Parts: sequence; structure tokens; C-alpha cells
Amino acid sequence: MSMIGRLRSRRTSALTTLAAAIMASLVGCTPGDATAGSPGPATVAPPGVTATPTVAAIPTGRSTQTIDVSGESRMVHLYRPTGLTGSAPLVVMLHGGYGDGTQAENAYHWDAAADRGDFIVAFPDGTDRSWNAGGGCCGPASRTGVDDVAFLTEMVTTLGRETTLDPDRIFISGVSNGGAMAYRMACETDLFAAVGVDSTTMLVECSGAAPASVLHIHGSADPIIRYDGAPGRSYSPGSAPIDGPPVPDVAAAWRTTDDCPAPQTSSTGDVTTSTAQCPAGRAVELITIAGAGHQWPGGQPNPRAEVLGAGTPSTALDATRTISEFFASHPRSPAGTPGG
Repeated sequence: MSMIGRLRSRRTSALTTLAAAIMASLVGCTPGDATAGSPGPATVAPPGVTATPTVAAIPTGRSTQTIDVSGESRMVHLYRPTGLTGSAPLVVMLHGGYGDGTQAENAYHWDAAADRGDFIVAFPDGTDRSWNAGGGCCGPASRTGVDDVAFLTEMVTTLGRETTLDPDRIFISGVSNGGAMAYRMACETDLFAAVGVDSTTMLVECSGAAPASVLHIHGSADPIIRYDGAPGRSYSPGSAPIDGPPVPDVAAAWRTTDDCPAPQTSSTGDVTTSTAQCPAGRAVELITIAGAGHQWPGGQPNPRAEVLGAGTPSTALDATRTISEFFASHPRSPAGTPGG
């Protein structure tokens, strides 16, 4: 089977499994539940099944659970806003190399964004603070061949069994190694309506990807994952430099996937935004911050990461707010929509 064929088969399996999990969750909801909280489809129990109110297995506030995948227990940290009911959007946030889920939750202010936007956030832990994002990246997860695609797919499916998720509003974000993993998930599954990443690149073959909206934020002076695609500086002793395509080429590849026209570009201060409005309500957007390094704009400074080469967080924009607002504006197109 060709690579594209394998990717399409994997995507079909993932989406079918998630759909089954969501249907199982919907059986326990009354039709009126879907009108509260975040937008979502109406929920109706199948004939012969009595609908009863759902009690969410994901508690309000912060929580942690383990998920078993291929005999390995993996950790995921969760945040659920108070009063969230109905079909909930989900954002998966992937930490960078040498980070973890708790660090990402504390440093990037996604909990506050979830409170504003009424969505659940999942902060999974990579293996030894790394993700197998393809292309030799990164760290222990790559060296040992961890199947993080399987883990993250199972995580989304499991969360869909525990609470009612809106399948049209499942999104993925990430920074650095986590951003490359987010791209890998978008290339090899069709779980996500949109991708929002920072300080990263795409390291896997992606010509067979399902259409998705994409927002990429990048500093022009990033020395670790270079904007021009040249090999970057190693983030740690013994690690190979990341050698991905130029960042504008990544955006161009997604414009091809999404059948987009040429982008329109505007600049304000240090921030240049290139946006293509695509069929079925999708968009591909590249935000370039002049002079910014390897960092999450608007995040908390991380002295340890800065010693390893990370930059001081830019104040030119708030990446979490920018990405969360992009997600809110770009759900998956309803079935039957041209280009959907």
C-alpha cells in the first residue's frame, strides 16, 4: 500500500473510532443539552433507548488521568471550565521538548482561554519530555520509535467516551517539538478541524492530508527551527539539528491541500500576517514576528529553556489568544458543504 493509502486508512480508522465514542456519549444526553454552552449538534437518543442526563467523567477545573496504549500508561492533564455543558469543543495542546503537560498548562495560559471560549483543554505528556514528530525529531520519543499518533488518537477517543465532544470543533496546538507533532497528527489523521502551532515546522510527508485550517506563528530570528529552513542550532548536546522546510513553504503546502487562493499580506509593527481564505470556510494563516526567537509569544519566561537556546517570549502578540480565536472561527465544515 502506498504512503498516502496508509495515511488515509489510518485517518478513516481514527475518525470511525471517534465517531463511535461520540455516539456512545450522545446516547446519555437529552436533546436540550446541546443548546447550552458551546455550539454543537442536537443529540437524540436512538429508537428504544431512554435518554438520561450525562454526568461528565471529566471534572470541572484541573484534573489528570492515565490512558493505556499498547501496554504503556500515558498521562494527560485536563482543564474543564465551570458550567460547560452540551457538545464541548476540545483543544489538544502539545508541549515542546523538555516540557510536559503541566508546564504547558502553567506557561501558556490555556486555562484562561478555555474559560473565555467554553472548551476543554488536554495537555498530554510526551515520552521523557519529547514527541516522535517524524524526521528524526525529537529526543527519546523519536529514538525509541514511540507511536505518539496512536497515543493521541486514543486520547481523543477516550475523552469522547467520557464527555460529549463536538466532532466539528476538535483542534490541536503545539510549540516546537509539540508543534511538529501537531502537524504530524494533521497529516496522518483527520481528527482535527484546525491546527495552531508556534516555533515549529512540518517533518512528515503530508501530501495526502485531510483539509484543515492552519495557523502558524514563527519568529524570524528563531535559531532552533529556522524560518528559512536551514538546519537550526541543536537544542541539547547530542541532538541533531532540526532541518525542515522553510516556514513559508509549510504554509504553501497547506494552501495546496485546502485548495486556497494566493494569500493577502498585512503588517502592523513587528507582526506580518499572510492569510488565505479557502473553500468551506477554511483558512491558512502565517504570522511572522520580526526579530523573535524560539518562544511562545505572550507566554511565561522559562529560564531553563532560555539556557538551552529558547528566546524570551515576544510581547508582540498573545499566541494563545490568537490561536484560540482562530479555532473558534474555523470549525470543520458540515458534511455536504462544498469542499468540506
